[in-house]
Amino acid sequence: MKTTVLLIDDNVEWTDRLKGYLDSTDNFAVAGVAHDGEEGLAAFNELRPDAVVLDLVMPVRDGFGFLDGAHKGNSKIIVASALSQSSFINRAVNGGADYYLVKPCKPETVAERLAYVMRPKRAEKSTEEKMIEERITNIFITVGIPAHIKGYQFLREAIKMAVDDPEVINSITKKLYPSVAMRFDTSASKVERAIRHAIEVAWNRGKIENINNLFGVRVYNHNEKPTNGEFIALVADKMLLESV
Repeated sequence: MKTTVLLIDDNVEWTDRLKGYLDSTDNFAVAGVAHDGEEGLAAFNELRPDAVVLDLVMPVRDGFGFLDGAHKGNSKIIVASALSQSSFINRAVNGGADYYLVKPCKPETVAERLAYVMRPKRAEKSTEEKMIEERITNIFITVGIPAHIKGYQFLREAIKMAVDDPEVINSITKKLYPSVAMRFDTSASKVERAIRHAIEVAWNRGKIENINNLFGVRVYNHNEKPTNGEFIALVADKMLLESV
């Protein structure tokens, strides 16, 4: 059975494009389209879709007004907005959004995130997930990132996301940080700072040789630290290559 989706966005060109893509898939069917929050709320109450893709800046009633007025029940809500500030992201998540996408984004990306939020919750992690987390933990031990600092969890989640979707590393500020922040109920800026601190801790501990041995080449020296994106991509690439 296909997942029913309600699109609420005042950009007609975008909703037409997104509707065409979702309806062409095997997994989704667009149950309705609304171009302002008031119309969207009425459609939501009538259709009770499985999921909603919601813009924030709209006439009559904006996306925040929709979130305030909707009794979402089991429906999942993805916000797709050009607003990228952490305050807006946190407000949307606190208001009931299950995921936040920063525009511009592709219909394919929306479909991927819909599939993600619609996945049934599992009581236990799969064997594959446990193996990935174990490999990341071993890498962190080798390079000297301690488990007690906040950046440890954020960095592990970021690497898992990059392994699952390598393209996310190209949108680290607009997609990766906000996605990690949502999962830990914090802000994207705090995620960025905590990950940077975790990498700095490893370098300050002087385990550069361990790092170079881990990747099989002399990548860095004591006076050269990678950016967050470089480190995440390096670890994710290593894990992807080892899984081939």
